[in-house]
Amino acid sequence: MPVLTRRAALASLSASVLVRPARAEPEEMARAILAFTGGVPPQLGLVVLDIAPLVENGNSVSVTAGLAAGATPPAPVVALALFNEKNPQPNVLTAQFGPRAAAPQLATRIRLATTQHIAAVAKLANGACYIDRKEVIVTIAACTEE
Repeated sequence: MPVLTRRAALASLSASVLVRPARAEPEEMARAILAFTGGVPPQLGLVVLDIAPLVENGNSVSVTAGLAAGATPPAPVVALALFNEKNPQPNVLTAQFGPRAAAPQLATRIRLATTQHIAAVAKLANGACYIDRKEVIVTIAACTEE
């Protein structure tokens, strides 16, 4: 009976299970958004994603998401999340808000591997979800492996 060595076991795993693309795909982003919303398809509107449409360097891209100016949501915003379609993970950031948050907003910097779509999703206390999407063209990619 042949003995399976640790090296052989790891080699077979890396060939079948561990090898996967280094980036998420648009379908993964769609699945991540539905996981965040609890399966509720988000509607356009109410939330605004602010990100430059063209960035020279994807290593540090400024992103802001929040409610549209003057918007009055039908229920309090309980969470805001950012998603991308071509970075290693589609979930960028999720922020939870309490009932006293007057104008929920998040701001951060992210790395972008290449030109891709970014989405901001707001989840309301009544279960409704809203989305804003933007395409960002990246001229010098980040997150690349050489």
